[in-house]
Amino acid sequence: MKILAHRGYWKSEDRKNSYEAVREAFIRGFGIETDIRDYRGELVISHNIADERSFALEKLFEAYNELGCSEMLALNVKADGIQDGLGALLEKYRIENYFVFDMSIPEQVVYRNRNFRFFTRRSDIETVPVQYEDACGVWMDSFYTDWISADSVLDYLKDNRAVSLVSPELHGRPREEMWSILKENDLHHAEGLYLCTDMPDQAKEYFYG
Repeated sequence: MKILAHRGYWKSEDRKNSYEAVREAFIRGFGIETDIRDYRGELVISHNIADERSFALEKLFEAYNELGCSEMLALNVKADGIQDGLGALLEKYRIENYFVFDMSIPEQVVYRNRNFRFFTRRSDIETVPVQYEDACGVWMDSFYTDWISADSVLDYLKDNRAVSLVSPELHGRPREEMWSILKENDLHHAEGLYLCTDMPDQAKEYFYG
């Protein structure tokens, strides 16, 4: 299992999705989850509506290559119609270890048709993963209930799909039960499994000592 630092490596809320946060995550050997939007003709990093403070996605890719990072980039697509710009940057910086996710279903069709690596979703709200047969992985989320089990994760891994789990603290819930399930079932040693967390250091210590 690989750890994804949610919106980078930060210690205060105001540093989420900052250039410093994503760069620090790369330095510490973590992959990241981050949010992409367009702003004035440029792709930028921003969870909410972008503004002049949002830094360029290209700057993130530059840091990724400069630091020799090869960990996973989970790219949460927050805007429609950005495939041309995103595809061009992925090609320019030779980014291969990535996936896009969380776009609308019509947009997901476009990403599939253009051969982007994409994850479909399953959660306690979205119980059937859309376009599962073409997805390279499943983003598993739990907004309200701790429904994710070891078997539900293993079913996808055995079907040659990667899995990224949203750690419950992202939704303000205790993480202990999920983390315990992963460790007790030895899933933290599984290939193709990712854990997206606000607490990457604690996850690294808990699972790998």
